[in-house]
Amino acid sequence: MTAAVDIPRIVIAAASSGAGKTTATVGLCRALRARGLEVAVFKCGPDYLDPTYHERAAGRPIHNLDGWMMGRGAAVATFVRASAGADIAIIEGVMGLFDGASPTGEEGSTAEMAKWLGAPVILVVDASGMARSLAALVGGFAAFDRDLRVAGVICNRIGSGAHLDLLRKAQRTPPIVGGIAKSPSLAFPERHLGLRTADRETVPDTLLDAWGAAVAEGVDFDAVLAIARAAPALTWEGEGGGPHPSPSQTLPRRAPAGEARLRPTRLAAPDAEAAPKKSPQRCRIGLAFDEAFHFYYEHNLRVLESLGAQIVRFSPLVDRTLPEIDGLYLGGGYPEVHARALSANADMREAIAGFAAAGRPIYAECGGLMYLSRAIRTRNGSTHPMVGVLPGEAVMSERLEALGYVEVETQTPTPLGPAGLRFRGHQFRYSRLEGAETAVGAYTIRRRRGGEAATEGYRVGSVLGSYVHAHWASNLLVPEGFIARCASHERGR
Repeated sequence: MTAAVDIPRIVIAAASSGAGKTTATVGLCRALRARGLEVAVFKCGPDYLDPTYHERAAGRPIHNLDGWMMGRGAAVATFVRASAGADIAIIEGVMGLFDGASPTGEEGSTAEMAKWLGAPVILVVDASGMARSLAALVGGFAAFDRDLRVAGVICNRIGSGAHLDLLRKAQRTPPIVGGIAKSPSLAFPERHLGLRTADRETVPDTLLDAWGAAVAEGVDFDAVLAIARAAPALTWEGEGGGPHPSPSQTLPRRAPAGEARLRPTRLAAPDAEAAPKKSPQRCRIGLAFDEAFHFYYEHNLRVLESLGAQIVRFSPLVDRTLPEIDGLYLGGGYPEVHARALSANADMREAIAGFAAAGRPIYAECGGLMYLSRAIRTRNGSTHPMVGVLPGEAVMSERLEALGYVEVETQTPTPLGPAGLRFRGHQFRYSRLEGAETAVGAYTIRRRRGGEAATEGYRVGSVLGSYVHAHWASNLLVPEGFIARCASHERGR
């Protein structure tokens, strides 16, 4: 069923990373809420950290929108559902406006998402040390793609009110809708994966309020709201209108020889709706969630629930026993930062090892993989024993070990389903697994930008770990397979 929805919306984009998109988004959200508006916030691209700032600023769950991993149908459906009840939606872009999965196309870019959502763009520009050159930069971005509407500019890191006056004289169309002064004392804290997670201790409410006040002082909110309300009605395939995956949509196990580039059309239902309708409860899945493990796509969790899983959160850091569950999902995070505490909680490590020994399904991504290995070796050379249900030792590195989109094809049956499943995800890690040769190579992965296929994924019995952060909108058979495996153990109690 085709439906049209009228959601005021804007995309906050920039010429490059580091220009101040997150600052502007958080400040706008906080200031709009202070005006009594309900704000839905989204983040383009594969990002777990910025959404923690958005969620704190907006006070509601944040969803990622990624064109390459999700496809248009799932991205639009996710946006429509998660915007319900909001007065305005703000979508923060990824990298530069036109940067995405390829240097020659828009796939996976902020620009692609803005066009899919019919959303006008407000360009955030680092205007420090800039005057008339602003007009050249903005003019180039506005003219680069005529199907995209760059409707306004926010000048970040301005030196003074006089500096903003100069910029306004230089830049006429699209108009400057605001300026944000340099505020080094309000900078968000960072660590090796980017921004630090926005917990209340690291990022107190006073810091978020300060950014809200800075944006409220420097931005013309009437102009911003006028731009958002000028967005056209968004047409999408509503309930019952989108394709759902079926077993016949599993993909061939192997790509043709020599295939260097991935083919989006060969993925199972990349344009499926964001999630099927709610199913009756089928199983209980334990979700590791604390300071060490919290990198999850909200979409993935909502899909699990819609397919009949009850999500039960627990903390490998402080809990001593597992809750009553049928399967385990260990996401990414910062286990290396909390390695000493994770290792010291021997009761939890033994509980998870026993869960694996009983043949219960366990799925782990990145940080979760590190936790399930024999040990984590930190940058200072310290080694901390971990759960040990997967072979190998996770070794932290001074340099980035992997970054970018990947497509996965399962080579053996796993807790996610049969061999031959394909799905999409990304890697972003500063560690490597050494000495894991005895584990079954469960995956073949190909990078989005070409290159040889590589073996990845580590399976031992009912345990599967990988450095890939999967997005299940690329193939709903994957979460369905995981739930089916968990449910079969529930029935066997």
